[in-house]
Amino acid sequence: MTPGETPGFRERARAWLERALDGEFAAARGLGGPGREHEGHELRLAWERHLGAHGWTCLGWPERHGGRAAPLPDQVAFHEEYARADAPARVGHIGEGLVGPTIIEYGTAAQQRRFLPAIRRGEELWCQGYSEPEAGSDLAAVRTEAHLEDGAWVITGQKVWTSLAHVADWCFALCRTEPGSRRHHGLSYLLVPMAQPGVTVRPIVQLTGTSEFNQVFFDGARTPAGNVLGAPGDGWRVAMATLGHERGASTLGQQIGFRRELAKVIETARRTGAAEDPVLRDRLVRSWLELEIMRLNALRMLRPDPGPEASIAKLYWSEWHRRLGELAQAVQGRAGLVGELNELQRLYLFSRADTIYAGSSEIQRTIIAERTLGLPR
Repeated sequence: MTPGETPGFRERARAWLERALDGEFAAARGLGGPGREHEGHELRLAWERHLGAHGWTCLGWPERHGGRAAPLPDQVAFHEEYARADAPARVGHIGEGLVGPTIIEYGTAAQQRRFLPAIRRGEELWCQGYSEPEAGSDLAAVRTEAHLEDGAWVITGQKVWTSLAHVADWCFALCRTEPGSRRHHGLSYLLVPMAQPGVTVRPIVQLTGTSEFNQVFFDGARTPAGNVLGAPGDGWRVAMATLGHERGASTLGQQIGFRRELAKVIETARRTGAAEDPVLRDRLVRSWLELEIMRLNALRMLRPDPGPEASIAKLYWSEWHRRLGELAQAVQGRAGLVGELNELQRLYLFSRADTIYAGSSEIQRTIIAERTLGLPR
C-alpha cells in the first residue's frame, strides 16, 4: 500500500478490473506493450472506451475536466493494480498523460472543451511530434516549419520515431513559426489532425519485427489558427511542460511489469541451470535489489509537478531495463540466439531503445548535472 492512499480505493480498483477483464475483455489481458503495440488494437481501443465510460481514465485530472482529482497515492494504486491484473497496454496514454495535462495547463477554455472530453472517453488518440532526423535529443534544433495562411497554420517538415502515429487521430507538433529564429525561440506547439491531405505516415520496422514507431511527413498539412497551445512562439515552454508530465504516477505501474519480466528471467535461469553460475546468480540478485531501489526512489520523488530531478528516475529505469534485457539473453544461453522470437529475446531487442527514447541517457545526465546539482554547463 502506498502511504496516503484513500482507504478502500485500491480494493475497489482491483475488484472493478477483475470484473471488467472477465467476459468480453478476457482476451485483452496481457496484450500490447513495448515491442507489441500491434497486438489487438481494436480490442484495446474498445477497452480504452470502456475504461472511460466507467470513470477509470484521467484519474488525476480536475473534476471540472472530467477527472476524479485523485491524489497521487490513489493514482499509484490504480496503476499498480492495473499492471497486476495484466490489463492490456493503454492506447490512450499519450493523450491522457502528456497532451491532456498540457491542455489543462495552457489551453483556452475552447480548446479544453474541444479536446479533453474525447481524450477522457478514449475516442481520440494522440501522438507526439517532437523528434526529427536532426533534432532528437537536441529538440531545440527542430526544422519543421509552419506559417499562417487564410486562418490556418500550414505545416511542412518531417518528424521521426513518432510512437503510434499510424493509429493516432491527432498530433501535438513542435514547429518553427518565426522565420529566422534559432534554438528555443520562435517555436509553437500546434495541435494537428492526422487524417488529412499533406500528412503521410511511414512505419519504421524495429529489431523486434514490429512497427510502433513511424516517420511522419507534413507537406502543406493544415490546422486552424486557433489550434496553437499557448502563445505563438512560446512552444518551447509548453513542450517542456509536456515532458514534465511524462514522469508521473504511471511509472509505479511500469515497475510491476518490470517485476514480472524479472520473475520470468529468474524462472528461466533456474530451468536452464544458469542460476547455478555464481556470476549470473550475482547479476540476478543485483537486478532484484536495484528494482527495489527503483520503487523506493519513485515514491520518494512522487509529486504533482515533477522537476528536473525526475530525470534520475528515467536514467535509472532505462539503464536497469537494458541490463535486464542482456541478462535475459545470458540465462537462455545459446538457445537465446536461435529459433522463433520469444518473450525474453523480444525484451532484449526492445530494451536497446530504452536509453534513447523519451530522452537519451546522455541528456538525462546533463539535466541532472546542470539543473539538479547546479554544475556549470
